[in-house]
Amino acid sequence: MAKVATGPEIKRVEQMIKVLFFAAIREQLDCEELELKLNAEANTICDIKASLSEKGADWQKVFTDPTLLVAVNQTMVDDAQSLKSNDTVAFFPPVTGG
Repeated sequence: MAKVATGPEIKRVEQMIKVLFFAAIREQLDCEELELKLNAEANTICDIKASLSEKGADWQKVFTDPTLLVAVNQTMVDDAQSLKSNDTVAFFPPVTGG
């Protein structure tokens, strides 16, 4: 009978992103940063916003605001932006001044 060769065990590495909150958003959510796991079905800014909106009323208010700004790895992006492991996503309110 032939022996079956076995290779090294393959470990699945979770794909994580870091999410940062700035200014009034940080204060409203009482959160500076968190880490989220990416998956194949939810890997865009739009998906992340929808997921974070489920954390409660304050979160929903922040992430359904059409004026919310977002950057990935320090580059401004829109909601269709795809994410990959180790990306840093930053949410902040629109800049005002005068």
